[in-house]
Amino acid sequence: MLLAAVVAIVIVALIFDFINGFHDAANSIATVVSTRVLSPNLAVAWAAFFNFIAAFAGGVHVANTMGKGIINFEMLRAAGPTAVLMVIFSSLMGAIVWNLLTWWWGLPSSSSHALAGGMIGATLPVLGFEGLVGSGIARIAAFIVLSPLIGMTLGIGMMLASTWAVHRQTPLRVDTWFRRLQLVSSAIFSFSHGTNDAQKVMGIIAVVLFGTIWRDRPFHIDWWMIISCHAAIAMGTFFGGWRIIRTMGHSLTKLAPIGGFSAETGGGVTIIALAELGIPVSTTHTITGAIVGVGSTRGWRAVKWGTAGRIIWAWVFTIPAAALVSVIVYGITLAVVRMVG
Repeated sequence: MLLAAVVAIVIVALIFDFINGFHDAANSIATVVSTRVLSPNLAVAWAAFFNFIAAFAGGVHVANTMGKGIINFEMLRAAGPTAVLMVIFSSLMGAIVWNLLTWWWGLPSSSSHALAGGMIGATLPVLGFEGLVGSGIARIAAFIVLSPLIGMTLGIGMMLASTWAVHRQTPLRVDTWFRRLQLVSSAIFSFSHGTNDAQKVMGIIAVVLFGTIWRDRPFHIDWWMIISCHAAIAMGTFFGGWRIIRTMGHSLTKLAPIGGFSAETGGGVTIIALAELGIPVSTTHTITGAIVGVGSTRGWRAVKWGTAGRIIWAWVFTIPAAALVSVIVYGITLAVVRMVG
């Protein structure tokens, strides 16, 4: 019975990973589609490929943060297998529901923060505030503000440097060069998306396994977790979230290939660097900041600030909304378990 429940939760985790890729496909391909460097179908295939090969990058720092840096893992494990399964199931459902709602609304919210919010909400009824790792949550919360600012800064820097480097060239030649370079920048960002977002679910799966059927083993990330999570997010990216792609690629600002290259490179470098530090940042926040930064180099009016404002409100509500959903799911799950038991 326990093994079947564990397998079921692992499957739910991989479904969340798929939805994460589906929801965040816009982050990887919106600029390359909006500048018409690639068709939508080729763009999602390109992004999915680099999502997957990020599995071989070697780092699992974000996975360890998600597994042990939000919930006090030892306290949760001591609460017993049933508590572990209920908390993780409720966490995942909170994140899944919020992701699907924001996808439907066409808002590029953060899957990372949705999952963190779900974990916080599901843990409180079981372990209280003592079950949460305050320093880890504070670091994640800080980067709600910092990651888009860093992305914006690097986006502006890349745009200014790129513009200066080609200021003597004809517009046609510049457009041709940066159409080719955008394939590279899109690959960089898609790779960074894999290094950050796929790792979140590895940490969740590890919590489930080492908190239940492998309670006598030390916490670590197995190779099969890495491969399966990258495969799931890559498949989700391949099927794409077109509602959000329209928001990211067209509604924020109008991008030329040089702007798309600058935004993707600035955002991708930011995410790869923070993944090495084990910080589960939002790829959505980072690329949005980079796109806004690139657009702002053409003047304040080049950015559609009304759309940017709607996106920011989605960021603000993501953690508390996912937490609230996970608390509700936990309550329903607890009632069902008691009825069956």
